[in-house]
Amino acid sequence: MAEIALFHHIQGLTDGVAAFAEERRSSGHTVHVPDMFEGHTFASIEEGFAYAGEVGFDTIRQRGPASLPTPDGGFVYAGISFGVATAQNLAQTSNDARGVLLFDACLPVSEFGSAWPANVPVQIHGREDDEFFQEDLPSARELADSTASAELFVYPGDGHLFLDTSLDAYDPKATAVLLERVRGFLADI
Repeated sequence: MAEIALFHHIQGLTDGVAAFAEERRSSGHTVHVPDMFEGHTFASIEEGFAYAGEVGFDTIRQRGPASLPTPDGGFVYAGISFGVATAQNLAQTSNDARGVLLFDACLPVSEFGSAWPANVPVQIHGREDDEFFQEDLPSARELADSTASAELFVYPGDGHLFLDTSLDAYDPKATAVLLERVRGFLADI
């Protein structure tokens, strides 16, 4: 079973993010979900960005890793949208990455290094008409094409944060497919 560090999206550690983590726990995985917003959740993406701007993006992104325990055998890093930057950074720069799951976002590999680490498998998930993911899709395709250990899954629809059961964008059909793919990924770790 994997030890997972899951970094939440810009609306905070919502009930839907907590439910996503709990689903992984019910499959036998250990899941840490640092609350980078210290208990604050927001009804909209815009409100979350305003909060992050006030506190400072770097301050918030440092809170997640700072609260993680030392892993026994390394982490599978996972990020949802805003949390992808932290997950991807750790996956590319730490020696303990066993894998990474990127949901609703993907940064250029060059943000954190010259190439994707060959021993770190990655899955990238996003919606084809999601205005936020569309900006990241070229980076996701470039990453997927750069290593045999990468998989890119693009789902029909436009809802951002579609795996969060507590938000209006939640899509049960797409999320069911995503969860099946994540289960397979984690089983191979």
